[in-house]
Amino acid sequence: MCPDCEDFARTVLLLGQLALYADMAGADLDFVEAVSLSLAVSLPEPPPGMFPDDSDGGPASAGDC
Repeated sequence: MCPDCEDFARTVLLLGQLALYADMAGADLDFVEAVSLSLAVSLPEPPPGMFPDDSDGGPASAGDC
């Protein structure tokens, strides 16, 4: 796996694990908020080819149907 792909995958994995932790009883939500914002900001651009070419990364709008 290329270094950029590894970075992206690792960050997405950490965000997913953090989301699971946030749903646990007794989770420290202040920690979750601080770490999730940091991870989200550090999320690199997806490497080329990670998503289909027709994907712009945004949600489809009503006009796109």
